[in-house]
Parts: sequence; structure tokens; C-alpha cells
Amino acid sequence: MIFRISFMVGRRQQERKRKMAIPTHGTMAVDWENRINFDRLRKERLAKIKAKLEASEMGAILCFDMTNVRYITGTHIGTWAQDKVSRWTLLPRDAEPILWDFGSAAKHHALHCDWMGGDERSRAGIPLLRGAMTPNMRRAEETADKIVRELEKHGLKNEPLGVDLVEPPIMFALQERGVKVVDCQWLMQDARVIKTQDEISLLTHASAMVDATYEEIYRAIRPGVKESELVGIASNFLYSNGSEYVEGVNAISGERCSPHPHVFSDRALRPGDPAYFDILHSYMGYRTCYYRTFAVGSASVEMNDAYKRCRDYLDQAIAMIKPGVTTGEVAQVWPKAEEFGFPNEEAAFGLQYGHGLGLGIWERPVISRLVSIDHPEVIQEGMVFALETFWPAKGSHHAARIEEEMVVTKDGVEVISKFPAEELLVCGRQYWSGNDMLPGIRHSESHFNNRRVFPDANQTTQPRFGNTWDD
Repeated sequence: MIFRISFMVGRRQQERKRKMAIPTHGTMAVDWENRINFDRLRKERLAKIKAKLEASEMGAILCFDMTNVRYITGTHIGTWAQDKVSRWTLLPRDAEPILWDFGSAAKHHALHCDWMGGDERSRAGIPLLRGAMTPNMRRAEETADKIVRELEKHGLKNEPLGVDLVEPPIMFALQERGVKVVDCQWLMQDARVIKTQDEISLLTHASAMVDATYEEIYRAIRPGVKESELVGIASNFLYSNGSEYVEGVNAISGERCSPHPHVFSDRALRPGDPAYFDILHSYMGYRTCYYRTFAVGSASVEMNDAYKRCRDYLDQAIAMIKPGVTTGEVAQVWPKAEEFGFPNEEAAFGLQYGHGLGLGIWERPVISRLVSIDHPEVIQEGMVFALETFWPAKGSHHAARIEEEMVVTKDGVEVISKFPAEELLVCGRQYWSGNDMLPGIRHSESHFNNRRVFPDANQTTQPRFGNTWDD
């Protein structure tokens, strides 16, 4: 008895220690508890990219990607600007970043973002607005001149300039002025791949918001509710609880499940349907990618079997994760594309998949049979990524899709997506017959569930005829 008590106490202490490794906090700053430190977040992000730049061949990096601009400068003007390529930052080696932003936003940063050094490093600048500015307006040349003047000022005009993405006329104008343009996307990903303490806290909080969103979805699923309605419920809940940007909610049901269309519709859910969801949103810029699959009222045996296989492929991959293991080793746990109905790995890309999470949805490391086996990357402590799997149900267009988010720790991994998913969850009203509750695993077509006429549930081609009701 004493041994059993001490064993249970020790086990509970170990479990408590494991579960409390990555805490979540309230959303307010308080004087009585250390929470997310945004000043530290900005300083550590900038220090990481400065170190990577110093070790590279580049003299400076020029970033138009809004996530990279935010990583370097700690500034943000709303997700409406996400696809405009209208704001940019230049980070010269051994210097502080200079930001050119959209009109009055530059003045806002000068007044309220003291880490940006006032008007000297927070300036207005308008490029081409994705081609809306015509060539005769010479915005490309104006933009290139601004950049070249800073490169000359820092003695870096003849050094390679790393660029993440750029409108072609601006790149051509830089090249015409003698600037050697090289790719710096990989350098930014190299800086971003290992997350800081505060980045992990933000990613964990973002995931916790999705935990709660799935509770809302679970309660709302019923026959007749549309995919688009469920997207609205999820989006409303997230924005009401502090989400900065709901990038998308994949809501896929019934026969739309396989092949995966990657877009929701106005289809109404029906009894026996599977329905899977992927919730992509950001909290303070930090993203989620988090799938769950449900069944409406009941699930078929085939769908339940597909879910088990999907879950096992995912859990075997999670079991592999620890520092030192390669992405290629993880990818080998997953089935080949040909095993689930696709001609090659490119056609099946993204279905058995792993990808980093941070300010972007898809960061390093990428885990896929397409690239990882031949080009493996070593998994490191501090990486945050999602693993997602897919499996089609036999004999239908139904399918299961599950995804977990995780943080790589020094000993292994901690999963930060917490909504239950070890078994296929059945949603909606429970139906009662005169004898008992209808089972959760059943055929969606009621006549096949009649064991008097179809005594073998798996053999629907051999019904019984005659007086079966007195059996």
C-alpha cells in the first residue's frame, strides 16, 4: 500500500511537471506576474536576424514580406496590408532597421514605437501598389533610389543585397543602379526557425483560442447547419476573444472530404457525415494550423477505421519527435502517396505533412515525403511545428484529417493543441429508439442497420426476405 501511494504521488508529480512545462497566461499585463514580455520579444527577434546577417555574405537585407517586416521592426498596420507589398524595411549590417511605411503609419510608429528611433528610421514610402502605380509614375525608381542612398551611406552598395520578395520593376531598378540582388528568404527562415520564450507563449495562447473555438463548433454541429455557418461561428468567436486575423477556416463535410478541396462551401451537413476543420488565425501575429474531424450524429465503420489509421500515422510521427531526429526519419513513418490514391508525392503534398509555425503558417521545418527523405533537416529544441495526417474512408469520398501543434523540448515534444481527438467525436443530438439509444457507429443509410434484413453489417448484398420481423 505504501509503495502504491508513493508510486502514484511520484507519477502525479511527473505528470504535473510535464503538463506545466508550457504555461498559458491571461491577456492583460499585470504587476503581480511575469507574462509575455513584448520588449524582450522585439529585442530577441532583431538580435537573431542581425546575427544571421553578420554571418552571411550579404551586406543588408530588404524585406517586403509583412511577417518579416514585423519580425525585424516590431511594427504592424493591420492585415489589410498583408498582400499589398506596400511597406518595406532595410536592415544594414551593423546598423538598425529603417522602415518605409504606408503614409501616416510612419508617423504613428515615430510617435508610439520608440524602438524605431523616431522620424529618422520610420519614414513614409509608397511603391507600386502591386502595379496600380503605372510605370510613368516612376515609383519603382523612387523606391530604388531610397534604398541605394542608405546602402551608400553604410558603405554597402557593392555588397549583395538580400531580398525576400519584391515587385519586378523595383528589382530591375535596383539592378540598373548596380545592386547585386540575392535571395534572403532562407536567411529569414533560419532566424525564425527556433522560437524565443515569448514566441512560444504567443503560439501556445493562439492554440488555446482554437481549443475553445472547437468547443463552439462541437456544440453547433447538427444536420442542416452549413459549412459556411460554422466558419462564421468560428470567426466570430476568435475575433471576440482577441484574434488579430482569421486567415481561414477550412470547413469540409460529407462527400467533399476526399479529395481535400481546401475551401469551405455552403453545403449543409447531413446525418452520418464526417466534417473536418482547419483553423488558421493569429494572436499578436502568431499563427495556428489545427485540424479536427467530427461525425454528424453517427459514423460508419469505414469512417471510424479511417480515423484510427489517420490518428495512428499522426501519433507515430509525434512519437519520433525529439532533438537530433531528422525530418526525413519522421516522413518515413507516413504512407507513400500511392498507398492512399495519389500518383506521386507532389499530388499528395500537404496531406501527410509537417510545417513550422510562427509569424507565418508555413515556416521551417517542412516535413514531407516529397522533400524530407532526400533532404533531411535536424529537429532542434525550440522549434514549433504542426503535424497533420489524412486518410480516406474505404468505399466513399469520406475522409479523416487530424493535426496537432507541438513545441520541441530538450527531451522530446509537448503538444499544445488540446481539444480531444484520440477518438472520432460524434456531434449533434443523440437519437433514441423504443429500445435504446442509436449507436454512434452505424451506417448513414438506415436500412443497412436493420440486422433482421441485413444480418451481416459488412455484407449488404445478401439481404433476408420473408417474415423477418418475428425473429
